[in-house]
Amino acid sequence: MSARNPGTVLDLEGLSKVTVNTQAVLKRAQHIQGLKVPKRQWQTAWLLKAVSCIDLTTLAGDDTPSNVHRLCVKAIQPVRYDLLKKMDMHDKGITTAAVCVYPSRVVDAVRSLKAANSSLPVASVATGFPAGQTPLETRLQEVHMAVRDGATEIDIVINRTLALTGQWEAMYSEIRQFREACGDTHMKTILATGDLGNFTNIYKASMVAMMAGSDFIKTSTGKEAVNATYPVAIVMVRAIRDYFLRTGHKVGFKPAGGIRTAQESLVWLTLIKEELGNDWLCPRLFRLGASSLLADIERQIYHYVTGQYAAYNELPMA
Repeated sequence: MSARNPGTVLDLEGLSKVTVNTQAVLKRAQHIQGLKVPKRQWQTAWLLKAVSCIDLTTLAGDDTPSNVHRLCVKAIQPVRYDLLKKMDMHDKGITTAAVCVYPSRVVDAVRSLKAANSSLPVASVATGFPAGQTPLETRLQEVHMAVRDGATEIDIVINRTLALTGQWEAMYSEIRQFREACGDTHMKTILATGDLGNFTNIYKASMVAMMAGSDFIKTSTGKEAVNATYPVAIVMVRAIRDYFLRTGHKVGFKPAGGIRTAQESLVWLTLIKEELGNDWLCPRLFRLGASSLLADIERQIYHYVTGQYAAYNELPMA
């Protein structure tokens, strides 16, 4: 885990000067998508890297202790043991980066992982997820409760109203309070970029979140009409790079929502490598928020090992 981001003083004057060149962003995103991805054993190595960066997630209204337990078991052994053994990767400790659940399910996840003698982190969404429209006091209580119950990572969501109306001081203040409520717990800030209107707002929200002490910035809740997209990612990772050049502190990046295929995960890894460099290609600084992605990655690995595609009933589900 990266050292906690101490944050900086809010730079309102700098924010007021920000403009984002939309056409340049779209062109860069198109270029990234057009790059060749690795093939054969190199592709499989990259897919295993992607697995190690997944926050394996369940955020459904019908979550129960049993499906959270199943998620945890899958996170501990994300790829079938016999497949890993054939690649001589069975003893490399490959797990997902974390499991991510609602605050009320943190206890279930902690219990399941403890029973399996696993130190895998438990991430909890909080602060009125997904809309962020509940009173501030309630949102802060939710953070305290998730930390108390054993969450070691908190995925907070911003109040989009403040970003849309340019109330950057108020947004900074709220995130600082969430940072304090998290204590030493790792804090990821969800910008819900599909709700923010334009790239300039996304860049400003990214910078405010980092200045307020976020350890990660995350694209989406997964509940918006538009979730993680490559152009939005370009804007956010450029903000991360600018923040690093200004402060020397590395903030992580997490795309989430709608990432379902192994091929997409390769594009995301390529984007990070191209924009931020190899230092960010690790769970400490890059996460993929996903629920169904792992199943497709495991199918591709199965195909690499056996030369055949597995039926879905041959691979254990999360």
